[in-house]
Amino acid sequence: MKPESANFNGAKILVVEDNPINQIVTQENLNKLGCTVELASSGKEALDKFTPGSFDCILMDVQMPNMDGYETTRQIRSKEQDDNHVTIIALTANAMPEDRQKCLDSGMNDYIAKPIEANTLADCLRKYL
Repeated sequence: MKPESANFNGAKILVVEDNPINQIVTQENLNKLGCTVELASSGKEALDKFTPGSFDCILMDVQMPNMDGYETTRQIRSKEQDDNHVTIIALTANAMPEDRQKCLDSGMNDYIAKPIEANTLADCLRKYL
């Protein structure tokens, strides 16, 4: 299935990314998939915007200054109810198996390597939304 044929019907996605270019590219890809996007430029900003049930999915950059994506994910998980977890998908340039495991160990559900391709993003979201 082509990414443009996927439609996630306004699914609300929080993109946590400190790089403005990556924010724009990710937001454009998500908009083409029918998603509603909110941006956060830091882990702290993501925590300020997050409340349980407020997003269908979070795309989380793992390498950010001050608070990385791993710590941000742990803090989000601590705010959630045991049976109601938002899907968190790591965005990282590190594509080794141990990097994927580190993402999963921190509480993330999945992992997408950068640069993000539209097909990969659509396929990953399809698993969870």
